[in-house]
Amino acid sequence: MAFEITGKLIEKFDIQTVSDKFRKREFVIEYRENPTSSYSEMLKFQLTQDRCTLVDAYTIGQEVKVWFNLRGRRWEKDGSVNYFTNLEAWRMESIAAAAQTSTTGELPDSRQTDTFQDETTNDLPF
Repeated sequence: MAFEITGKLIEKFDIQTVSDKFRKREFVIEYRENPTSSYSEMLKFQLTQDRCTLVDAYTIGQEVKVWFNLRGRRWEKDGSVNYFTNLEAWRMESIAAAAQTSTTGELPDSRQTDTFQDETTNDLPF
C-alpha cells in the first residue's frame, strides 16, 4: 500500500553499502499535521538501490512531497526477536513544482466534457 506525506526536508544522510547487492540512504522530513501547530514529527525515510540519489535534487529546508510504502521485518539473533518498521520512499517531488504544474494544467476541451456528461446521464445497471 502506498502512502504520501508532505513536509520539510531536515537532513540527508550518506549512502550506506550494506552488502555487494544492497545499498540504502536515509533522510528526514519534518511533518506537521496542522501547519499552525508548534508540534512536529521528525520522520526518517529510507531509499534503496537505484533510488538512493532521489534526494540529491532537494535542499535542506525545502518543502517536499514523499511517496512511500510501509515495510516491516522480523529479525532474530541469539534467541532474541526484534521487529523493525521502515518507511521506504520511492518518489519525491518539490511542493513548489507540484503547485506550479497543477495551476498550469490544461482544461479539457468541450468534446471531452460533453462525452463525460453523456456517460453520466445514462442509467447504470446497479
